[in-house]
Amino acid sequence: MADDLLTVGKITGHFGVQGGVKVFSYTQPMENITSYTDWYVGERLFKGINAKKHGKTIIAMLPEINSRELAETLVGQMVAIDRQQLSALNNDDYYWHQLIGLAVVDKQGCQFGMVDSLFETGANDVMVVKQDDEEMLIPYLWGKTVLNVDLDKGQICVDWSDEDSK
Repeated sequence: MADDLLTVGKITGHFGVQGGVKVFSYTQPMENITSYTDWYVGERLFKGINAKKHGKTIIAMLPEINSRELAETLVGQMVAIDRQQLSALNNDDYYWHQLIGLAVVDKQGCQFGMVDSLFETGANDVMVVKQDDEEMLIPYLWGKTVLNVDLDKGQICVDWSDEDSK
């Protein structure tokens, strides 16, 4: 079951006296987390979550969590969803979790390593590609640096050279 779960946030505090919790969302945009109604908090499944954006954070009410004391017991817990709750994407669009662990190769088949993580820069996303103790940063620009993603083969083909990353 754990392989079917995707971490989407973390409970960072309590909110009010009726059991509300503050959630730091890992989704982009941050309020996307509010569209998921079934959350795993730690090992426990909560169904029928009521969550909304509140300033720069997300506030959520979880069933059966109806006091500040109960909410405080959840602080620090990760929030996960079942991957089946994710929306279908258009062709050539991928969730980051689908890209992590894929092999990265250039047009000639030279392997750069595996996608370890991704991050945003504002201008574009960047793949962190690792091989042994080496780390390479490759911009995720579809049709420019990223030529193809083949989930079945487990690889991403890029137009990039080792020299581009230096």
